[in-house]
This record gives sequence, C-alpha cells and structure tokens, in this order.
Amino acid sequence: MKILGNKKAILPIAMAATLALGQQSASAQGLFDMLFGGGIRHNPQGEFPPPPKPRKVRPAGEDGGGVRISSPTYNTYRADKLVRVDFKSLLPAPQPTTAQDAAFVPSVTSNSFRDAVAGLSDYELFAEPDIAKALIAYYSANPDFIWVSDNAPNSRAQDAVRVLGEAASYGLTPADYSVDIPAAASSAATPEERTKELVRFEMALSARVLRYAHDAQSGRVDPNRMTGYYDFPAKPFDLEGALKTLAHTQEVRTYLESRHPQNAEYQALRVELEALEASEENEIVVDPKLLLKPGESSPELPKLLTLIARNLDDEMGGNYGEVLSRLGKSEVYEPELVPVIKAVQQRAGMKGDGVIGPRTVASLAGASKADKIEKVKVALEELRWMPSDLGSPRVFINQPAFTASYIDNGEEKLKTRAVIGRVTNQTAFFYNQIKQVDFHPYWGVPQSIIVNEMLPRLRGDPGYLDRAGYEVTDSRGKRIPSAAVDWGAYGANIPFSVRQQPSEANALGELKILFPNKHAIYMHDTPQKSFFARDMRALSHGCVRLQDPRGMAAAVLGTTIDDIAEKLKHGHSTENVTRVIPVYVAYFTAWPDMSGKVEYFDDVYGRDSKLMQALDATEAVRTPSS
Repeated sequence: MKILGNKKAILPIAMAATLALGQQSASAQGLFDMLFGGGIRHNPQGEFPPPPKPRKVRPAGEDGGGVRISSPTYNTYRADKLVRVDFKSLLPAPQPTTAQDAAFVPSVTSNSFRDAVAGLSDYELFAEPDIAKALIAYYSANPDFIWVSDNAPNSRAQDAVRVLGEAASYGLTPADYSVDIPAAASSAATPEERTKELVRFEMALSARVLRYAHDAQSGRVDPNRMTGYYDFPAKPFDLEGALKTLAHTQEVRTYLESRHPQNAEYQALRVELEALEASEENEIVVDPKLLLKPGESSPELPKLLTLIARNLDDEMGGNYGEVLSRLGKSEVYEPELVPVIKAVQQRAGMKGDGVIGPRTVASLAGASKADKIEKVKVALEELRWMPSDLGSPRVFINQPAFTASYIDNGEEKLKTRAVIGRVTNQTAFFYNQIKQVDFHPYWGVPQSIIVNEMLPRLRGDPGYLDRAGYEVTDSRGKRIPSAAVDWGAYGANIPFSVRQQPSEANALGELKILFPNKHAIYMHDTPQKSFFARDMRALSHGCVRLQDPRGMAAAVLGTTIDDIAEKLKHGHSTENVTRVIPVYVAYFTAWPDMSGKVEYFDDVYGRDSKLMQALDATEAVRTPSS
C-alpha cells in the first residue's frame, strides 16, 4: 500500500527531526493524552533549543537536579527451587498388628492403592511446589492408580513415556521429564518390592507429566521475572484437573500434545528445528565481520559469490548469471559485481547500497548451525508465553525484523517497515488489543522524557514549552503556562503533564494507533521518514513508528486508504476499532514467513542470551531432582 498525500515541511528540519522521538517504553504515564481532545492547532518553533544564559538555580542537592527516570533492567533469573513431595497425608493410619495383617501382602493387581502408598514413606521425589501440592491433593481425593494396571505400567503410561521422550522435538530437554520405568515383574522381586516400585513410578510419572504439560503450555521460565521489558499475563493451568483428565482417557498423547501452542508458526519452527538437527554444518564459512567496498579486495569475496551462484533463481540467473560465471573466483570487488550485490541486498530487505558488511554476509552465509538451533529453541520458548491461537485478524510486530504486519485469514495483507526503540529505550515484548486510531494526535510526553530530556532545559528556560507548542497541565487537568512553573524545584517526580499539540512536526505525525498498555507504546506516523531507509532501525524512544501508517490504520479500521486520507482533512479526531484485533509487540530472532520458511534476524537487544541464561538456571534447579 502507498501512503497518499504530500505535506509541506513548515518547520525547520532540525526541529522536526528532534520532535519525532516516539515513546519511551519504560514510561507508564504516556497515555494521558488519550483523555484530551480539541485544542488549537499550533506550529512549534523548535524543540530543545540551547538554553539562554544560565539562570541561578538551586543546587542539585536541593532541587533534585541530575535525577533521572531509568529504563527497566535485566535480572539474573532465579528459578523456583524444587521441594520434596510430602506423602505423609496419603499414608494409611497405623493399625494394631495382628497375625492375619502380618501375612497380608498389598497387590497392585487388586488395585489396593491405599495399601500400596505405604511404599512412599521414605520416597524422595522432588517437584515444583505447585506440582507437589497438586499430587497430594489429587491422590487424596482419588486414591487410585492412573499409570499402573495388572501389576505393570499400562498402555496409558507407555504413551506418556513416549511423549516425554520426544520433548527435544519441541526444543525442550528430555532429561527434565525422564522417569525410571519398572522392569517386567520377575520372580526375583518380592511382591512388596514390586508394589513399592510401581507406586513410586506412579508418582514420578504424574509429577513429570504435569511438568511437561505446564512447560508446553506456559514455557519453562517466567518471562516477567527476567526484565520489566517483558509483560505477559499468567496462563492458568489446572494441575489436578490435568490428572483427572489423564485418569479417564486413553488419548494421552493427544492430550499432552494439545498443551503446546496450536498455531502454524510453532509447527514451522518445529520443522525447522528437525531440519537443522539433521543438517550438516555450513561448509562455506565467511568472516561475519567482513566489510568490503567496490574496488577493494578480500579472499572472502569468492565464498560469497559461490553462495549467490548456488541459489540463483531464473530472474537472478538471467540478469547476473554470466557475470557470476566470469568473476565468481575474483577476490577484487569489481564494478560489474556491484549490481549483483545490490540485488541480493534488496531481496533480503536491505537498502541495497552495494557495500558488503555483516548484514549482507549474514543474509548470504547465514548463522552457524548451532546459532540457528539456539534461535529456534528461543523462539519456541517465547511462543509458549503467547496465546495458543494468535487470532485473525491480528497485527504482528517483530522487533528484530523491524517490520509490522496485518494478517487476516492466513494472509499477510500488509507488511510495512517499522522503527523500534533504541537499545537505551527498548520496546517491550507483550501483546494487547487494538482499540482506536487518533488522527492528528496529541503527543502526551512521557514523564521519563520530561525528566531526562526536557527538565535540564526548562531549568534555564521555563517558558520554552509555551513557545514550542506544548501544553502543561497540573494534577487537576488545569492548563498552566510553562513559564509559571518553577522547574528547578522538581526532580524525578514532576506533578505536571505535558503534551504536544497536533501539528506538521508533531512527534507522532498524522496518526497513531492505540492499544492501551502500561508501557505507553503504540504505533504511529513520524516526520522522520529517512529512518525507514536504514537497515538497522532501533532508533525511537520505544514506540513503533510505521512507514505506512495510513495503510495500517485502514487495515485495522476495515476501510480504505482514501477514507483515511479524507479523515485526515478534518483535523483532530478519534475512531474506535470495533473488531477484536490482537496486536503482538513481539521479539523473535527466528520467525517463519507466511509460507513457513524461517528467517533469522540480529538480536538487537541481546535478549536471546538472557533467555538462555534463564533456561540454564531452570535446568540447574531441575538437574538434581529424582
């Protein structure tokens, strides 16, 4: 889709470039602007100009100078420790011993579960606290075997063990769910020993099946513990109910596999993982830090040209086959090769400048097999944090890909370039629901930007906001002149709200698309169109800027771009989105396209390694468990 209409720049370019800042994800107060409407159109006269000669202000210790609002941090992940399951409440009460009692031997064949649990008196089984609690609650109310029949593991148990053994195909660790399976009954084992062995197998399998089902549905780590940049609601799981279901069905495999996300993306990542595991390591390895400009030479160039020639399609072969055949062994980056490299770059979504750098190398040579496997496993874990059914229609923003898509009925109806938060102002990872579109919006300046970026200037020039097209309101919503505020009296806690009026240079451009969230993140237009030409687009304060905001607005409102253009002619207004459209502000360094082909992206925020650390911490806790 193409954005319609051209706007005249009515302000200095420097001012417009500075105003298009987006929103800082750390702020929880940037949505107050939704509450305002109307107002006078005003053209700012420049943003953050150098302050005039310094005024005498209070020392920093008195007025909070130097105080900043910090972004979320990443935590060292600490997994919940396992607890020993306390079987005491399941054990039968001691009874006076008689000669007849002494001769009685519990028999699993007769399903005497109450007698068999005596074999748990000294059993050390460790499990997650909620699973340990669920085991006791379930077997107290349902004193019977699930996994044992006729003195042996039953077919239900055999199916469960097989599923647990296939955990690696989902990117999980089979050792986390391993259970010692009793051998076939033999004359060497006494009836008492056999009974003890089977009842312990019963409890261990139930504990590991519950762990598997939980991990499949919700993931192995709690993402919200990792950082404030992750924000996912809990996924309730009835552990006792799961055991009840398993006790009354022969479709154990079906049940356990249904706990995994049921979407095409999860399946595509599983297929990719299987293919990677079976594949050979890359036989052509190119220096990932290669930087080569036309006219320069490198022994790495023939490797790249070999990879290009190997993957030529009819169009590329027709255009560049002869050049590659003739110069494919050249270590000199000849002028004739520049169009080839540009075409390859453009196909990979880059701007096609002809300079061979790390991104070009990565697109051609790819990551190592080990790196790809890690990215896919990370992606599978992250998908388990999200709804099993992603919904249709939906908006999907993948931050490492710098793209935003509108997907409906399995078809990507719109895909546009996006700008996300800088490394110092990272965009959060969460999902929500599209609520409304604001035309010619106000920009509610987050407290973090007021404190970190505006306040130092306001201390020397308190009237700056009045001149620059901003409105200041107090805690009661009363508008007051910026010049009337003693900004030097405040530190991180400023009892005022600031918003920028609609204008050609408004930081949000001509529209914004809202999905209210505590991170104050939304999609919006921007005056800084040049950012979309860059390959690395982590450049905002945290909000998501769209190259085609009109196209996205038309998609979520179920209308046309012409209709959006018409609405924009009438100044500030708001329109609610009447359909249920989930939006995923996601972070996947491995993600399948609509055809199922998995693409790989740079980990711009370094989050994959932090997730791997959390998974390692979880493994460390589980390893000593029995």
